[in-house]
Amino acid sequence: MTSTRAPEATTPAITLVPLDVDDAELLYSWRSDPVAAHELGHWPRPLSAVRERIEQDIEDSDHDGFLVVLPDGTPVGSAVLADQDMVDGLACVRFLVAPEQRGHGYGAAALDALVDLAFGELPLHRLEAIPHTTNAPGLATLARAGFVQEGVRRSACFHRGRRHDIAMLALLRPDWEARDRPRSWER
Repeated sequence: MTSTRAPEATTPAITLVPLDVDDAELLYSWRSDPVAAHELGHWPRPLSAVRERIEQDIEDSDHDGFLVVLPDGTPVGSAVLADQDMVDGLACVRFLVAPEQRGHGYGAAALDALVDLAFGELPLHRLEAIPHTTNAPGLATLARAGFVQEGVRRSACFHRGRRHDIAMLALLRPDWEARDRPRSWER
């Protein structure tokens, strides 16, 4: 029932609504997709574990998870503002687009809305992202949103029998403020 939830951020393309335990099956199916599992660097967890994690995250004040929905209420992905440190002004962003919805710009719209929420509503100063270096669509989306690659954590992730490098990207509040694009609350 995503249409009955209060939106947190909206763009013309998508709306972010708070994640609910009832979304566990949907997230489970998206995370079970082989491409997503590889790009996220994990193996699919049992549905019960996904449900438990959502419950924990809802209770955690340092973690905000959202379902990304179209104007008609169709869910197309998820976006997360995790590991929020209000003292130092830091948080980590993550986003996932449903396999059948990739290539339509929903990840970029979700990331813009999430960044606007982080810098427009919260006292954050730095957002970080840590995708695999082989995640070309994710890296391109982050770059379009203004994230700058600061380095690579070599061989930092072990997944499916192989070591993978992790890119370290960040967006600072002054860089976001300098970007010439409408904010999600201006649309």
